[in-house]
Amino acid sequence: MNGNDRFVALFIDADNAPASHVDVILNELAGFGTVSIRRAYGNWKSERLGSWEKLLHEYAIQPIQQFDLTKGKNATDIALVIDAMDALYTRKVDVFALVSSDSDFTPLATRLQADGKTVVGFGERKTPLPLVNACSKFLYLDNEEAPQESDSSTGSNIATVKKWGAKELKSDTKLVTLLRNAVQAAEADDGWSHLGRVGSHIANQASFDSRNYGYKKLVDLFKASELFELEQREDKGVFLRDKRKAKGM
Repeated sequence: MNGNDRFVALFIDADNAPASHVDVILNELAGFGTVSIRRAYGNWKSERLGSWEKLLHEYAIQPIQQFDLTKGKNATDIALVIDAMDALYTRKVDVFALVSSDSDFTPLATRLQADGKTVVGFGERKTPLPLVNACSKFLYLDNEEAPQESDSSTGSNIATVKKWGAKELKSDTKLVTLLRNAVQAAEADDGWSHLGRVGSHIANQASFDSRNYGYKKLVDLFKASELFELEQREDKGVFLRDKRKAKGM
């Protein structure tokens, strides 16, 4: 099934997500298929949702009204979850997009993945890791951004995160472990790992995206880390090897 045959359902927790990057969200989802459901949940009588309200008509997003009935109780979360589960069982949806920085949606993301659905998350960098990790892919929408770049193929702007340098990448022990384990898992008899297999291994175990570190391509992230040797082989693509292994040979 190609991207054009797939249907995407977009559910926005307007109370817990920035409105400034809705174009980035829809541009990203266009690569997954047709965004046939577009809903944003919140108390639209509240002034704090003014930034979202201005974008609803422009991007054909349906506002779902939820009143703040009881202090401390979030009716928005419950309504979004109910509608997402309804779409899971009654609509043809292949990809679910959740826009929120609220960890309360972690069980929903986990349940959707358990049913074989792709779950794409969008949120701020304050988003708790359980929600990030529960998604098939998660993209950050705020802070550490470089100037926007223009995508000539779509005519839209793409917010790019400031590139992490080698020192920053090496200091992220979780990232380093993820990259090294993936390279090791994809290792062939000659001690080198094909980049495609490495990428597939990472995708199968984590909601990882190199763009969250400022790199459009995974290969560029590997280069920037300075932890791996890279070798371009004619007609076979890029191969990787952990520099620690090379030193031990």
